[in-house]
Amino acid sequence: MSIYEDIVQYIKSGETSNKKLGLEIEHFVVNEEGVQITFEQIVPLIEEVAKGIGAKPLYTDGYVVGYVSEEYVITLEPACQFEISINPYERIEDIKRVYEDFRQLWDKEFEQIGYHIEVGGVLPAVENGKILPIDIPLSKKNRYKYMDAYFKSSGKYGEYMMRASGSTQISVDYKSEDDLRRKLEVLQIISPIISIMFENKSNPDYVLPESDGKKHLIRIQEWEALDKDRTGFLDHSIVDFGYRKIAEDVVHTPLILLTENGETSYVGNKNALDLINEKIIDYDNASDDEKKRYIEHFISMGFYHFRIKKYIEIRVADAVPIDVAVAFAALIKGLIYNAANIDRLLDKYKSITTIDDINEAIQSVEKDGFDAEIYDGRKAIEHAEKLLSIASDGLDNEEKEYLKYVRDFWN
Repeated sequence: MSIYEDIVQYIKSGETSNKKLGLEIEHFVVNEEGVQITFEQIVPLIEEVAKGIGAKPLYTDGYVVGYVSEEYVITLEPACQFEISINPYERIEDIKRVYEDFRQLWDKEFEQIGYHIEVGGVLPAVENGKILPIDIPLSKKNRYKYMDAYFKSSGKYGEYMMRASGSTQISVDYKSEDDLRRKLEVLQIISPIISIMFENKSNPDYVLPESDGKKHLIRIQEWEALDKDRTGFLDHSIVDFGYRKIAEDVVHTPLILLTENGETSYVGNKNALDLINEKIIDYDNASDDEKKRYIEHFISMGFYHFRIKKYIEIRVADAVPIDVAVAFAALIKGLIYNAANIDRLLDKYKSITTIDDINEAIQSVEKDGFDAEIYDGRKAIEHAEKLLSIASDGLDNEEKEYLKYVRDFWN
């Protein structure tokens, strides 16, 4: 099979009747001055904890940069943001339980060395003007050294995104190609609303340089201006995003880097086809496991608001406290795992037919927040309240209780 067909089959293999939710949260690990923990401090700590709990350590470029346990995975992001990826569960209470166990373990470890965990879309010390992102060192993973260099010429805010941003991500299942299309269409349309619902700022007046004073969705602004080849929305994704089209986008995304046998090398703007045609990788003669690793790397280098792996990854929310994160999970579950609610939303927003419509709404929200008038001219806060109401209809009595944390968060 060709690389296109292999990617199609990879995505198709994700089809399932399950209705599970995966949760990822990036954390800032900071001292009392708000300065992030260093690579040299956290790597031996990760190795020690992994050994203590019997987890499998993850190595990159010779360093232990995470571990795999039975219920979650820990990884280090560019400036030592500490990310937990919780295994998918159907019940939100299970997600919360795993997270709380993780925090009970790691809060003690960090406290012993004078650090604690914070969450936000932007590192508070940056939002409050104590430091600039450029002052924050990157981890020693070659991956981030190469990305940092690449983003200096691909756009702006690379140092902000890599060194001082944090997100919450939810992943959802799809049962067919058509189901993926429908879910993705709804998710993209409501993404400006989701983004402001889960905005997490410590300084309400903070703005990025050269941002025309836009005070909202700072992290989204950073991603939008980072690199047009791999961020934001794909122009055709609201009308033509079947498996084959996804595969075409994956193979044409510039890869920046390639990791093989634990070692990372720089490939710049070469894409998957370039690497294959130039014999940088011998894809045709690779084993099935090797092909899978290549495909997963090719997919991972697209940083779109919504990324398709063997699930749909929703990447438009700031890093938020766990009560708010499980409310986010409940919102998505009530909206996306209820066929009638998908129909309601597709009908409600049937006038939204292009990515330009969605980007226009995002730009309005960046400027005016919940007061932005979007889509039908109603304020974003009214759209948010309606989403909560619709989601509540799709949840049982126990799980709809999680939604209350959203309004508490706004206040």
